[in-house]
Amino acid sequence: MTNLRIFLIVLCYYNWWTSTQVVSVRGWARTERPYNSTYPLTQPLVARDAVKYRIGIIADLDKDSKSPSKSNTYISYFKKGYLNYNPVQQSVSIEWDLKPPTVLTSPYSHKGRGMELSELIVYDGRLLTFDDRSGLVYIIENDKVVPWVILMDGNGHTIKGFKSEWVTLKDNLLYVGSMGKEWTTPGGEFQSYDPMWVKVINMNGEVQHQLWVVQYQAVRRAIGINWPGYMIHESGVWSPIKRQWHFLPRRCSRDAYNETTDEVNGCNYLITADDDFKIVEAKEITRLEPKLGFSSFKFIPGTGDEAIVALKTTEFEGQTSTYISAFTTDGNVLLPDTLVENKKYEGLEFI
Repeated sequence: MTNLRIFLIVLCYYNWWTSTQVVSVRGWARTERPYNSTYPLTQPLVARDAVKYRIGIIADLDKDSKSPSKSNTYISYFKKGYLNYNPVQQSVSIEWDLKPPTVLTSPYSHKGRGMELSELIVYDGRLLTFDDRSGLVYIIENDKVVPWVILMDGNGHTIKGFKSEWVTLKDNLLYVGSMGKEWTTPGGEFQSYDPMWVKVINMNGEVQHQLWVVQYQAVRRAIGINWPGYMIHESGVWSPIKRQWHFLPRRCSRDAYNETTDEVNGCNYLITADDDFKIVEAKEITRLEPKLGFSSFKFIPGTGDEAIVALKTTEFEGQTSTYISAFTTDGNVLLPDTLVENKKYEGLEFI
């Protein structure tokens, strides 16, 4: 019993200490070429008052990612279409390609799980996607995935892949975040701060690890949430125009985490923060649907980072669905929640 007490004291001290530490940022390797800022990758089509953008979404099939027909193979779906934006009518419409989504495959996994792709982003002229099981970052080329970087959990010195959930571009660097809440047992008991680290990647594929406990706590306090309450993030975007972080949390709860009730803790807040997370503000942005939560969003190009297109997903009693919507940062709805498929798509990008 004495040994157990000593262990618990040491564990509590370690978790407190790691929550106060920020890994020092070392210098990046010198890059000889300029950053490729092409975005989107496909030239938009302009007709009268509307602009037509090519978009893509990527699926996280969870355990269904394992191929039923090929051994050691894991799959995801890459669905493409067009987003039509009419700034005069203040409306958005979506046209999905008639042909079925592209099936992406990979042999890589972690403990029998893989290709559970959680986000899409154009970076340095390439389209990237992120496996939230293995920690792999893939380049999508010619409808195939090529491994580029592997992200490890926590401070990077672990054997577990990083559970990438959101990614954004800031000053030509990729910021990759996880759930942004403490890792707990299914009943809500604290275990570690590993999901509150953020990975920063440069165009050479170098990775730095930053502890964001303070930043995530500031974001959830904006709507009155403190531990053991929690907020789960799957979407975060830096606005270079406004010089602000923008978050659309997937789950919000003032109560301790419970894996059953979590399914109906959807959130409808847009939370913004300055670069230092000193000024953090929140506003209700859409109608609350408890079973739905934001999984990805992007600013519509050419709108001054004022118009957003977003994916919402639901996981309830074993069933999943994805919806797409669009709205402005002040809450004007451009496209109400519209069913995409009864599958879970967690990444969205202008391609």
